[in-house]
Amino acid sequence: MALFSLGTKVLGFLREVFLAGFFGTSPVTDAYVMAAAIPGILFAGVFTSMSVSYMPLYSDIVVRSGREAGNRFTSQAIALSAGLAAIGAALGIVFAEQLVAVFARGFDAETAALTVFYARITFSYIVFNAAAGLLESYLQYDGSFLRPIFAGYLQSGFVLVAIVVSAYFDYRLLAMGLLIGTALRTVALLWFALQRGFAWSPGGGLSDAAKTIVALAVPVFIGSTVNQINTFVDKMLASGLESGSVSALNYGYLLVNMITALTATVIVTIVYPRLTQAQSAGDDSAFDRACQAGFSVALIVSVPFALGAALYSEPVIRLVYERGAFDAASRGLTAGAFAFYSLGLAFVAVNALLVKIFYSLQDMKTPVVAGALAAATNIVLNLLLIGPLAQRGLALATSIAALINTACLFALMRRRHPRIRVVESSAKAAKIVCAASASVGISYAVYTLPGIVARLHSTILLLLAVGTAALVYLFLLYKLDVEELDLLKKLVKR
Repeated sequence: MALFSLGTKVLGFLREVFLAGFFGTSPVTDAYVMAAAIPGILFAGVFTSMSVSYMPLYSDIVVRSGREAGNRFTSQAIALSAGLAAIGAALGIVFAEQLVAVFARGFDAETAALTVFYARITFSYIVFNAAAGLLESYLQYDGSFLRPIFAGYLQSGFVLVAIVVSAYFDYRLLAMGLLIGTALRTVALLWFALQRGFAWSPGGGLSDAAKTIVALAVPVFIGSTVNQINTFVDKMLASGLESGSVSALNYGYLLVNMITALTATVIVTIVYPRLTQAQSAGDDSAFDRACQAGFSVALIVSVPFALGAALYSEPVIRLVYERGAFDAASRGLTAGAFAFYSLGLAFVAVNALLVKIFYSLQDMKTPVVAGALAAATNIVLNLLLIGPLAQRGLALATSIAALINTACLFALMRRRHPRIRVVESSAKAAKIVCAASASVGISYAVYTLPGIVARLHSTILLLLAVGTAALVYLFLLYKLDVEELDLLKKLVKR
């Protein structure tokens, strides 16, 4: 799953590299990034909340009433989610000018007009995304993890094509890639679901389960909206900084998001169906095992990435983005944001797992409480840090807010669900952090060695440092008897 996720992320990454190469940190990029973000800020919570709330209910229905009842519930959930998203899309298209005036008040008139044009296209894609989220959850519960990834290839690939076409013909075509790519992904997911036994049968009216999903989705929606407020505040404040700051934040965040997708997202995606199945079956032992394994592996893969990304932020940005219109000035803006975003990567990974544990228990409200506190922290820190640190302060505020969110989720888990054991051993967590810190520190010593090594090409030098870190890290985990290393060996042998 990580291998094929890497493929789709490479496509997505090429998309951003091409965007940076053709348009740099220009007003066109600022307009495109903002137009793509506004629908998500306003309505992403609609389909995120529905797809997250869907799996625990679907699991209960299949266990109690069989697959046919599950298909009926899935059909009703898709119709309901897509219908709500369609209403939101229509409102967004009609009021695009007013929304851009609020969300991008720092843009000049020309950039704002282009953002409005793009936004009227990007609002349409949320209808397809609403259906895609539920179909993806359906396939994942059924044990089909690779097909949704393959569907993502269509979306990323078409967006990449649109960037190239718009660069050579007309930059106004840029946003069409997102709309058409999302539609193709949705069609592919529907085809895969039909192959796995899905049949469209919404029935005469909404079932009790479909009504329940709305009740469960409301707190999830609130939580998603709180997260989107953070994104809104970041981009709104960045739009008032020097030109290119919105793009720099976006490029830095996308790179961190790629790391998260290849690590934490893979782990959580595999663990979540097992959590819901164990909860529906009343198997507390299996539930705890899934929690503890997920937490340990999330730490093992996220901590070294967080430390390494922060330490090597500038050479990584140079390697990934610096070509064409993306010059040294763009690198300086983006590297700072990327470094400070990276500091929160491990907390983001743990948060994703903890939130899914709460959701599998059908406790949708508790993560909202923690998320609201983290959002308030983020906004306050944004205002405090943007002055001295500019866009880097916005990224740092996001990382500190992730830390606050983690602490709140752990405290609330212990208070509201004391029977659940997420952390098997605090000593093991300490071993992982120490091993990651030592391995990254040793790699930096290699990176800064004088003599022959220092004269190597920067890319080779960076790869040498990363390879050193990986080898030292695995060795230290082995010496510290971190048993999840055995799981890695078994996966490699299989």
